Amino acid sequence: MKTIDNIPTSKIQRATKLVSTGAKVGVNYIKYYGEKMVNSEEEAKNRLNKNNAEDIYDGLKQLKGSALKIAQMLSMDKSILPQAYVEKFSLAQFSVPPLSPPLVIKTFKKYFGKTPDHIFDTFNATSVNAASIGQVHIAVKNGKQLAVKIQYPGVAESITSDLAMVKPIAMSMFNIKGKDSDKYFKEVENKLIEETNYVLEMKQSKEITMACSHISNILFPEYYEDYSSERILTMDYMKGEHLSEFTAHNKNQIESNKIGQALWDFYMFQIHNLKKVHADPHPGNFLVSEKGELIALDFGCMKTIPLDFYTPYFMLAKKENLNNEAYFIDKLYELKILRTDDTEAEIIFFTKMFHDMLSLFSKPFHDETFDFSDANFFGQIAELGERYSKSTDLKKMNGNRGSKHFIYMNRTFFGLYNLMFDLKAQNIKINNYLGLS
Repeated sequence: MKTIDNIPTSKIQRATKLVSTGAKVGVNYIKYYGEKMVNSEEEAKNRLNKNNAEDIYDGLKQLKGSALKIAQMLSMDKSILPQAYVEKFSLAQFSVPPLSPPLVIKTFKKYFGKTPDHIFDTFNATSVNAASIGQVHIAVKNGKQLAVKIQYPGVAESITSDLAMVKPIAMSMFNIKGKDSDKYFKEVENKLIEETNYVLEMKQSKEITMACSHISNILFPEYYEDYSSERILTMDYMKGEHLSEFTAHNKNQIESNKIGQALWDFYMFQIHNLKKVHADPHPGNFLVSEKGELIALDFGCMKTIPLDFYTPYFMLAKKENLNNEAYFIDKLYELKILRTDDTEAEIIFFTKMFHDMLSLFSKPFHDETFDFSDANFFGQIAELGERYSKSTDLKKMNGNRGSKHFIYMNRTFFGLYNLMFDLKAQNIKINNYLGLS
């Protein structure tokens, strides 16, 4: 794979790159309008999506950082984007062009005042894994194999300006209006800034691995502060294959169930016991060991769940509360899904919309066990997403709905459900959190 010797770091350089990418997309649309005159609308649209996805991804992977991270986040929700975008953007999880070895060595000199060869017994300057915010190198110290994560230069400094550039697109995509819409972008910005702080990630990693070490069939690396800094993080090198690689070939249902149960228990323990959660559940953050154990990595994106959000959010997962109209509407106001300035039409529309969504998404909590291989369940999720994305009524209304905490909680459950479906995990014990089952 071709390496990168420099990354656009200034606001002007990054904006120029996005403009040139936009120009390519414009050309693709011109081709599309011509092609649909001679070919079918569906065929022309599929080609447009494929070309746009490739051009946008090619532009973002050179920028790296928050722009690429947002593409990765969008790829996790398979019901929002066309399949061409999901396939291309999902590469941001663990497959982007790495930094060149000279740039890696320069980064070490900046933060440690010495080259990696003076810190480790051996250090491979060619990365084994490159993602949106950093890349991983293998090193050896005192006979122990280590994974050294190095953050791309300029990523932390460009987050605010990157988000400002994509904000108009995001507001249009999700139909967000109104002066208080900034709270959603501020939530994403704060989380992305946290993800670039490897000192914070070190602290979070140690806390979560210690708190969750009792969970069966899950492993965590050990982290090493002496070989880490604000932009470099060193941990044990964990051998295994990415979860997506494992699910692509695995035919062992017992193995799928075991890993699925470990994944579910890991998330439920965090959410219900710790009131904070690993809010980045994509395949690149999980490995499967040779013994069929789940390996959890990367605790840069942790979402703390305030009690005044946690309680109404999960009380609405209870079947009897979904069927209690007065209680349901009261909780929608509490979660800021309904607003005091709503029209009667908006109250009716959003009450039904969120009742449809919550009735479906809370299904796993309504029984003692759940079958995540149920294609019908995930088909209903896709159908629901498609139905509301095409709703003309929704386009007329203010989509600025819900507490800012929904962004990462919904992202967590979307990602978790997708991972469980990819595993085709069956008979997963849900556990009786808050009396939900």
